Amino acid sequence: MTTHSRPERVGQEIQAAIGQLLTRGELRDPRIGFITITGVKVSPDLRVARVFYSMMGTAQEREETQKGLDAAKGFVRREVTAAVNLRVSPEVFFTFDESVGEGDKIDRLLREVKQKEGW
Repeated sequence: MTTHSRPERVGQEIQAAIGQLLTRGELRDPRIGFITITGVKVSPDLRVARVFYSMMGTAQEREETQKGLDAAKGFVRREVTAAVNLRVSPEVFFTFDESVGEGDKIDRLLREVKQKEGW
């Protein structure tokens, strides 16, 4: 059994709670497209939660989604606090996760090399 620190466990619970909000369609802002929550980093004092998300789309769509998520921060904060049952309500920040796009780029490059070498 692995041991996790409290911020990591709380981050996993926050990720699940936000996933539930997205699944149930409770974030009704039309600017928020189809997003995936890739992770949550919580500060050691549990007062700040940085939520990482990924999505497919253009830079313009990403910008609009970021604006929609920023507008929904208060609602998300209230719902997360109720779902996770925390004493202190963490301030939520949404950050676009570049790692998914970078992973796709690396995968594409590896496939090109593989085709060129005739594997």
